[in-house]
Amino acid sequence: MTTATDTAPQSRQTWSADSYSTHARFVADLAGAVVDWLAVKPGERILDLGCGDGALTRKIADAGAIVKGVDKSPDLLAAAVALSLDVEEGDGHELSFDNEFDAVFSNAALHWMNQPEKVIDGVWRALKPGGRFVAEFGGHGNVAAIVTAMRAVGMMRGGDETLAGPWFFPSPEVFADMLAAPGFGVKRIGLFPRPTPLKTGMKVWLKVFRKPFFEQFGDDMENVLQEVEDLLRPCLCDARGNWTADYVRLRVEAVKPA
Repeated sequence: MTTATDTAPQSRQTWSADSYSTHARFVADLAGAVVDWLAVKPGERILDLGCGDGALTRKIADAGAIVKGVDKSPDLLAAAVALSLDVEEGDGHELSFDNEFDAVFSNAALHWMNQPEKVIDGVWRALKPGGRFVAEFGGHGNVAAIVTAMRAVGMMRGGDETLAGPWFFPSPEVFADMLAAPGFGVKRIGLFPRPTPLKTGMKVWLKVFRKPFFEQFGDDMENVLQEVEDLLRPCLCDARGNWTADYVRLRVEAVKPA
C-alpha cells in the first residue's frame, strides 16, 4: 500500500502487515475484477505498483508473469518477501524504470499518491510501447460518509480536519484527462460502487486506515473514535450491528501507443 509523499511526521500513514492481513484482507479478496482486466499472459513482465504484502502479486506471478513489486512500507514488503516475491521499497511518485514492463498493475494504492501526474509519468516511462496500465483505486465519492463524519468531529474539537481525507479520489473524466496528458489511450474506465462489509467493525477500519487523524487527539483518541462511529451508525450499520464501508472504486485500463 504505497502511501503519499511524506508530510509532517504526525500525519504519515503507517502499516502493520499483521494488522493489515487481519483487518484489511478484503482489499485483495475483492480485487478479482481488476485482475481480470489485467488478463495476465504467461512470460510477460508486470510491475505491481503499491504491492503491499504481495497477496495479489503472488497471484499474478502464479499466472505465469514475471512480476516486480514496489511499495513504500517496509513491514508490508517483508510479508511480500516471505511469499518469495521480487519486491523493492520505492515511492510511486519517483519510479525509475524505463521501458521495462508489458503492464503496470495497481490495486487500492493510487489514491494514497497525492501527486498523480508524477505517478502517471512514471508509469508511462516504465511501460514498453504497446504496454498497458490497469488499476483500481478509490474513485469520486469513495468513503464520503466516513470522511464527512471525521471532518465534522475534527471541526467540533478544533483539530486538523484535513487529516480525515488525505486521498486522491478522482472522477473517471478527471483521471482520463490526466492519462491523456503523456499520451495514454484510455480503453475503458468507470466508477463501481462497492459497499464493503467490515467484519471487524468500523472502529478497527478507522484505526487501520486513518490512524493519523485520531492520534492528533492524544489521550482523547478513543472518545473521538466513538463520536465518529456514533455519527456513522445510522447510515453504515444495520440493525444487527454489521458495518459497511461506502466504497466507490475507479477501474481503468489504458494503453501506451506502440
